[in-house]
Amino acid sequence: MTLPAPLSWDRAQARAGKFDGRFILGVMSTGIYCLPSCAARPPRPENVRLFATETQAKAAGLRACKRCRPDLYYRGEDENLALFEGLAARVARAPDAFADAGALARAAGVSLTKLGDLFRDHAHLAPVQWLRRQRVRAAAHTLLHGKGRILDIGHAAGFESESVFHRQFQAQMRMTPGAWRALDGAWVFLLHLPPHYRAAEILAYHGRDPLAVSERSQGNRIWKALPTPDGPVVMEISIEPGQAWVRLHGKARLGRDSMVFLHGAALRLLALTQVVSGFEPRHADFVARRRGLRLPLLPTGFDALCWGIIGQQIHLKFAASLRRELVEIAGEKIGDMRAHPTPESVANIDVATLASRRYARSKARYLIEAAQAVTQGRLPVESLADGSAIAAERRLTAQRGIGTWTARYVLMRGGFGDAAPVGDSALATALQRLHQLPERPDAEQTARLMSAFAPHRSLATMHLWTYLKEGA
Repeated sequence: MTLPAPLSWDRAQARAGKFDGRFILGVMSTGIYCLPSCAARPPRPENVRLFATETQAKAAGLRACKRCRPDLYYRGEDENLALFEGLAARVARAPDAFADAGALARAAGVSLTKLGDLFRDHAHLAPVQWLRRQRVRAAAHTLLHGKGRILDIGHAAGFESESVFHRQFQAQMRMTPGAWRALDGAWVFLLHLPPHYRAAEILAYHGRDPLAVSERSQGNRIWKALPTPDGPVVMEISIEPGQAWVRLHGKARLGRDSMVFLHGAALRLLALTQVVSGFEPRHADFVARRRGLRLPLLPTGFDALCWGIIGQQIHLKFAASLRRELVEIAGEKIGDMRAHPTPESVANIDVATLASRRYARSKARYLIEAAQAVTQGRLPVESLADGSAIAAERRLTAQRGIGTWTARYVLMRGGFGDAAPVGDSALATALQRLHQLPERPDAEQTARLMSAFAPHRSLATMHLWTYLKEGA
């Protein structure tokens, strides 16, 4: 292989990744080898030696750079994914060690621009938003499991003042740190709603199947039956001006793990985990009639996974009826409702049982196999939203019966902010109407049109679905 002389290539192109895979930079003074795109400070030219392969660089006694990770690159692994996951692990261990996005960039050895791209791709959040979320989560865990003062817990999580801690905690958790700490064993709690909160679409979503046995909606109330570590519970949510009361109905006292789950479920059901302020100003004309619209999420990743598989290539009404059958077969009864089935209960259903309830055999197999993958730890569906969106989509699509549409639906209903369910019929029809196209766009055209809404394609999907209903 003919290699360029050390000074003959364009360094800007190298930093952009144009030469990655074509040659390796060996820095003889430090004993490391790098990708040409490495963000580390450029070495002196006289200390650089070029290698055609990684094997040659290793034979020269060099070790892989910890910033650009050429070892991952040549194993076919995603160095950006490794960078994101490594940084997330460091923040989880010491959230107070990272004051701002600049600190994250320095720790990762990348520019602020590169850091923004990294978090937009993997977390669907700006670095500062992601860091704030990690701090609040760390503080929330300590508040329930520790005994320190609230102020000290906030400082330990990286908040510079008590006022900032209270403001950011309440914005994310929808209650004060003190109210959160008092959740342990509570049967009623209050969530503060953001200004201009739109309840109509949220209530309509949870009442879309009038025959459902695991959820229903009437007036300003939502009822949702949920499995918890302490047994099934019916969550009753009353939406009032500026606030939502959450009342829990169950047989056993609820422990901390159950309360953490139920609080998170309430936030997801009410679509309170999303930030809409960044999306609306950028698309002011499009959202003018729907300002404040939010995308309701599903309370568990497994619920979203079941909906995604059941809803493949069938209309909503039939999908809802198949889901009712699943809940009737495997959901635990509480009062006149049934909780959504657990992965364990679905994993033990026989294909023939679902086939007798109007399931196609292939759909039944996909559903049962996905549940088995969850129970065996091969598909950690409940933790996907805490990690990389790219890794989550790969894990999902590696499962038999899950394609791009299903994976994106699970990501979208699970909390990722930039997941467009390409292949969705209603989404394509809405885009056709919005852009006045002669034909409905195919998957490739849909992806291209949806790119205009990045990094808020999940919320944009909700707007487009609502826009389509308005036109109808």
